[in-house]
Amino acid sequence: MSRFFFSLGLLAATFFMFSNLSFGQSEILKIEKIAPNTYRHISYLQTDSFGKVECNGMVVVSNGEAIVIDTPVDDASSKELIEYVEEELKSKIIAVIPTHFHEDCTGGLLEFQASWIPSYANIMTHNLAASHQLPIPQERFDKTKTFHVGGEELLVEFFGEGHTIDNVVAYFPKDQVLFGGCMIKAKGASEGFLGDANVEAWPVTVAKVKERFPDLKLVVPGHGQAGGVELLDYTIQLFAKEN
Repeated sequence: MSRFFFSLGLLAATFFMFSNLSFGQSEILKIEKIAPNTYRHISYLQTDSFGKVECNGMVVVSNGEAIVIDTPVDDASSKELIEYVEEELKSKIIAVIPTHFHEDCTGGLLEFQASWIPSYANIMTHNLAASHQLPIPQERFDKTKTFHVGGEELLVEFFGEGHTIDNVVAYFPKDQVLFGGCMIKAKGASEGFLGDANVEAWPVTVAKVKERFPDLKLVVPGHGQAGGVELLDYTIQLFAKEN
C-alpha cells in the first residue's frame, strides 16, 4: 500500500512540474505551452511609466505550420522565437499578425520580415504604425480576416475601439483559445496605458467579443497570466466604472 501511495505522489509531482514548465526560456524570451497546439511567448519591454513589463504574444501550430500573433518586443527576442518555432516545434511560420500598432506588438516585425515571413494587420494598424514611425506590416486587411494554419482556422476580428482604436483579437477554435491582446486585462491588473485608448467604448467592445466566442476556454491578455472568460468580465467591469 505504501508503494502505491509513493507512486501516486510521484505521478502527481511529475504532473505539477510539467504544468508549470516553460518550454523555452532565456533572459529575453520565455515560451509556455498553454494548450495542445497553442503557446504563449513572453518578452520584456522597458518603459518609463511602468518599468520592465512582461508582454504576451501567441503562437498556434498545426501540421507543420505556425502563425505568430504579436511579435516579441524587439528583433533579438523575435529571432529567438523564430528559431524556437522552426527548430523545436518543427513548424514553418506562415504569418505574423500584430493585434495593434504599439511597440509590444510590432517591435520585432523587421526580424520576421528579414526572415521572409509575411506580416498582416488591419488597415488601421498599418496606417498607425506608419504615422508613428514603427515597423509596418506588409499586408493589410479590412477589420476581419480568416487565416488557415495546417488546415485549421485562425479568426482575427475587429470589434471596436478599446486599448487603441485599431485593436483586434485572434481566436483559435481548435484549442478554444482567445488572444485578447492589450484590450483584455489580466485578473487584478490596472487600467495600464490609456494614451491611445477609448475608455468609453472599451467595455462595449469587450462585451461584443464575449458574445462572439461563447465556447472559448482560455483567454490570453496582452500582459499577465492567462485565464478564462472571467478576464473578459473583469475588463468590462474595470472600464465600466470609468463611464
